[in-house]
Amino acid sequence: MFYIDGAWVDPMRASTIGVINPATEEAIGRISLGSSADVDRAAAAARRAFATYCETSVEQRLFWLGGIIDGFRARLPELARTMTLEMGSPITFATERQATVALFHFEEAARVLADFAFEERMGAGIVRHEPIGVCGLITPWNWPLNQVASKVAPAIATGCTVVLKPSEIAPLSAMILAEIIHDSGLPAGVFNLVNGDGPTVGEAIASHPEVDLVSFTGSTSAGIRVAMLAAPTVKRVAQELGGKSANIILPDADIRAAVIAGVHACYTNAGQNCQSPTRMLVHVSQRDVAFDAARTAVASIRLGDPLRPETTLGPLVSQGQFDKVQKLIQTGIDEGATLLAGGLGRPAEMNRGYYVHPTVFGDVTPQMTIAREEIFGPVLSILNYETEDEAVEIANDTPFGLAGFVQSSDPQRALRLAKRIRAGRVYLNGAAFDRSLPFGGYKQSGNGREFGIYGFREYLEVKAVLGYPG
Repeated sequence: MFYIDGAWVDPMRASTIGVINPATEEAIGRISLGSSADVDRAAAAARRAFATYCETSVEQRLFWLGGIIDGFRARLPELARTMTLEMGSPITFATERQATVALFHFEEAARVLADFAFEERMGAGIVRHEPIGVCGLITPWNWPLNQVASKVAPAIATGCTVVLKPSEIAPLSAMILAEIIHDSGLPAGVFNLVNGDGPTVGEAIASHPEVDLVSFTGSTSAGIRVAMLAAPTVKRVAQELGGKSANIILPDADIRAAVIAGVHACYTNAGQNCQSPTRMLVHVSQRDVAFDAARTAVASIRLGDPLRPETTLGPLVSQGQFDKVQKLIQTGIDEGATLLAGGLGRPAEMNRGYYVHPTVFGDVTPQMTIAREEIFGPVLSILNYETEDEAVEIANDTPFGLAGFVQSSDPQRALRLAKRIRAGRVYLNGAAFDRSLPFGGYKQSGNGREFGIYGFREYLEVKAVLGYPG
């Protein structure tokens, strides 16, 4: 069923798909796959609702956001467990990061909304910030609720209405969120959910004439397709796409600690993380120390059943993702990189599930496939450099620009390098996640920003009113 115009409704035509638990390879449920006709219904409901919802007060929207936040907190353990089952994220990580960070986005949207100046005097006129309209949101499977929340929360907060398509691979947590939103009392039609695949429902949303903005998170190739479909209606397009982030470890850093932390950062969410530091840049003089530290880090990883609290690395999301990662590991071997840990195949202790060995390659050169393509699995490439200029050149030698990482005992030195990295976010010395700071990419990693006030502004139009007396 789909959530359209404040109610759960049957799809226009019957078509279903199983939701597979990647740890067991067994179906844990089935969902309906929508069609363009279902998108038409959802977009029409969103358009009707927008006429009145855009006029609601800040106080009213804060009230509804508060209801969503309360409902989210109450069902957070259920949401975390659902994501573990649908996409394999270890339960501790799903609780502390996957579900909790998603909640952060609703809290942050409420914080920004409470203080945002929707109207201000400027020059001889007034500048107004008004909700853009109906927003089509297309989200991925790797952070199935975080990416939903980072779009839905600011859309609702600004006065927009929504048609959401979560990933058909991991849709169950988003359907629970729809229940939470329904229980909050948000007016009918403000939030709508249609399950389906990208070529059908995703493309229908991207091209729909009633959709004023489409926000997409996924692969760069799919993002290009979304932009092309959106172009004829000249709708706004915001995209968070692929990444191949570099982690520059300067010689003055604690090399062992930096490498160990870098390995674990690369393996966040089983490496299925768009901003993961998958290219580690180490000074040539520290090659051997770095290799030894990387092996130590891999040895500490606990691979296993994602429902067990001690597990730190679960399976990949699907057979297709498993096959892709295996192919790229083989390519790394074939192209001459030094295999330091892991490698091909499924770990011997796992007789089922889409598990892969946590893998590290050394002596990787910038032109190797594993240094250029987004692998989206627990595979780290270690490259060597001789000068800071060379490190920056290697870091920027990629079509992507989502994130960068710099490790140094000198904060000023780290900052100087950060300013030279062509990426939308740069983390210095293991800096923690901050929900208030903008997130998004340069180059083929996308356009637009999410999180905090910058993500809030993505859902607003700017209007100048001239001639009103001050």
